[in-house]
Amino acid sequence: MRLLKKVEGSVLWLTGDNFTGAKNLQKEANQRGVDSNRLIFAKAMPLLADHLARHKSADLFIDTFPYCAHTTCSDALWSCLPIVTRMGQSFESRVAGSILSAIDLSELISHTEKEYEDLALKLATNSEKLSEIRNKLKINRNTKPLFNTSLYTKNIESAYKTIYEKYLNKLPIENIEI
Repeated sequence: MRLLKKVEGSVLWLTGDNFTGAKNLQKEANQRGVDSNRLIFAKAMPLLADHLARHKSADLFIDTFPYCAHTTCSDALWSCLPIVTRMGQSFESRVAGSILSAIDLSELISHTEKEYEDLALKLATNSEKLSEIRNKLKINRNTKPLFNTSLYTKNIESAYKTIYEKYLNKLPIENIEI
């Protein structure tokens, strides 16, 4: 709500499959002096292509905390939608940060509530900086490991081969880095 108050003309676009949750959020927005019409609730899309296409309507993905985006983060990045996340200590709060690291966008990872809010505000109010990030994302989408399925396939096949060779040679089980 603080960000909506600070960013004129902004809206918060949320998953809209929970009627009770939507009503509660609208009520809370109104109580905090934010017009509840600035909360947009989007229904699930049956086709993945439609789901990914509508990401192009957004400027910035503001991740949740402490349960961060997982597949939704990858979807946003694939659609070239920058995502701001806050990384915590649990697995659930580290996924989006890990994904952003894999696409070399660690500048979108924050570690405190203040850092998170400041970063989101900076990008929401600085179109030049947001454009710079979006351009980097477009380049990195095709050059970094996150979406490089050929590299992933090569690495996982190498890991399987190593595991099988260790099995055949009765060697102890060890972690394998790929």
